[in-house]
Amino acid sequence: MTTTEPASPSLRPGGPPGAPAARAATVRPPLPVKMVIAGGFGVGKTTAVGSISEIEPLTTEAAITEVAAGVDDLTHTPLKTTTTVAMDFGCLTIDPTLKLYLFGTPGQERFGFMWDDIVEGAVGGLVIVDTRRLDDCYAAVDYFEHRGIPFAVAANAFDGRVEHTLEEIRWALDVTDGVPVVVFDARERGSVRDALLVVLELALARTEG
Repeated sequence: MTTTEPASPSLRPGGPPGAPAARAATVRPPLPVKMVIAGGFGVGKTTAVGSISEIEPLTTEAAITEVAAGVDDLTHTPLKTTTTVAMDFGCLTIDPTLKLYLFGTPGQERFGFMWDDIVEGAVGGLVIVDTRRLDDCYAAVDYFEHRGIPFAVAANAFDGRVEHTLEEIRWALDVTDGVPVVVFDARERGSVRDALLVVLELALARTEG
């Protein structure tokens, strides 16, 4: 007499808790969260996105022509040969429930008309500054302040150092105590992640408040 083995319980619809089919049904994709990385020309926005992105970052780099070089200040970035003309894009999974989508803005004022489209829907922004030329980031700080978007200021440690203390940077930019000011290295993945988490915590606090 031929007998038929019963089907494995894990393959039956409505099987016991913990069965593979049941677990797969409860897995949800991470929540997508948009964040902007802004700042002046040559402060490290493209570098930061490239350092942290878990995918090959999308960049819109164009060669700096002689004409552009006459407009953009290359004093502190003499080796810079390209510049972002639209945006940078990358992403980072924070944990199984949350994924950051990063959008880097162009730094030159002549590309400012793109900012509204890039920033739309963002929970917050990271404004990167080069402490050797703080005035280059005033436009970015003003943009986030006027639109009430949570943001943090991150001083990029070029050559491993910054020119001013955090207190001096806060005073020079005239930002309130509610705006975090930190030092980071745009080349270091962990350092960029920590700076982004500061913005994320700020945005979550704004939502809960």
